[in-house]
Amino acid sequence: MPASTIDEVLSQLKDIIAESEGTGDRAGFFAALYYKVTAEVKEGIDTGKFEDGPRMERLDVLFANRYLAAYEQWKMGLPTTGPWAVAFAATKKRSCLFLQHLLLGMNAHINLDLGIAAVETVRGQAAAVEPSGVQAMQDIQTDFNSINAIIGSLTYEITNDINRVSPLMSLLGLHADNTESLLVQFSITNARDGAWCFAEELGRKAGVEYTECIAARDGDITKLAQALIVSKGLIGITMWIIHLFEWKKPGRIIKALYGSKKQFIKAAGLPGGTAHVV
Repeated sequence: MPASTIDEVLSQLKDIIAESEGTGDRAGFFAALYYKVTAEVKEGIDTGKFEDGPRMERLDVLFANRYLAAYEQWKMGLPTTGPWAVAFAATKKRSCLFLQHLLLGMNAHINLDLGIAAVETVRGQAAAVEPSGVQAMQDIQTDFNSINAIIGSLTYEITNDINRVSPLMSLLGLHADNTESLLVQFSITNARDGAWCFAEELGRKAGVEYTECIAARDGDITKLAQALIVSKGLIGITMWIIHLFEWKKPGRIIKALYGSKKQFIKAAGLPGGTAHVV
C-alpha cells in the first residue's frame, strides 16, 4: 500500500532493510541510505526547518512512494521505470561496487522521481491534466532546495560508511580529471539542480505532452544509469582493485549502513551536499 505519512514511509523502509539484511539482497543498500535521509527530513519538518512543513511531508511521501512502488514492481517481476530497472538489475551483479549501487539508486530517485513528485505536490491529483502556474512552482523551490542542506549534514556520515565498507574507495580520486566517467563525476547537488529544471519543464506540460516529457526523461536517465555501471580502461582496473577489498556480505553491509550512528562533524571546507566519490 502507498504510504500516506512520512512515518509510514520510514516503516516501509525498515521492512525492506530487514528483509534485505536477512536475505543478503543488495537492494537493501539504497534502502538503508534512503532511511537516513528520510529520517533527517522528518526531523526537519518536526523542528520547523521548512517554510511549509505539511507541504514538505506531502512532497516527501509522494517522492518515497515512487521508490516503494518501483521496489514492489521489481520484486513481483513487473516492469518499472528504466533507471530503477537498471538499478535493481545491478543488485544481482556481485562485481558492482557498493558505491555504484548507492549511485544507481540516487540517479533513479533524484534525476527522475524527484521532479515528478515536485509537480505532483503542486498540482495534486491533476498532475497530468493541468499545467502548474509559474508562481506555484516557485513557491515550493525554497523547501525543495532545503533538502540540499539536509543531505549536506549527512555527507560525512555517509562518506565514513562508504570508506568503512570499501576502504580503498579513495583510489577513484586518481581519476578525478576523467570528465567522461559519470561514476567519478556524479554529484548529488548537480542531480538535484537537474531535477528542479526537469520539474519546471514538466510543470508546463499537460496531457500527452506531460506523459511524453516523463518518457523522454526516463530514457535519458536510463542512459546515465547504464553509464554508471560501465568500467573501462584504467578506471576498470582501479574498480577491480577496490572491489577486492570491499566487504562481501550484503547483510553485513546493510547492518553497518543502517545501524551506524550519526557523526556531527563540523569543519571548514566540508562539501555542502556534494557527493563526488573523490
